[in-house]
Parts: sequence; C-alpha cells; structure tokens
Amino acid sequence: MHERPTDEVPPTAPDAASTGHEPTTVERGSFCTARCGCGWSGPARRSRDRARTDAAEHRAAAP
Repeated sequence: MHERPTDEVPPTAPDAASTGHEPTTVERGSFCTARCGCGWSGPARRSRDRARTDAAEHRAAAP
C-alpha cells in the first residue's frame, strides 16, 4: 500500500523542536498512524483525530 503523510501535529511547547520529537500522521489504506523521527510509532487507528492525539501524547511524554 502507499503511505502518505496527512498532517503534522502542532507543537505544544516551545522546546518541542529541540527534543527531536516531531510526530506526524501517516495514512495507510483506511488506517492512520502517528510516527516520530525517534523511531516511535503509535497503533493504527481508523480515526485520524485519535492518531493526532497519540502523536500529541508522545510529544508531551518525550524527555
């Protein structure tokens, strides 16, 4: 299947870019997954909104 980036999650803190954690969401078929450059990947979701929430939670939990 073809993967295509759907959107980026806006930073929640001014230092989000400096941590190296800039998760985005990627669509694959009817599923959407949050992914980060650090190697983290959230579960596949049918809800784009839930995938964006997964990405925001990952960013907030990042050291």
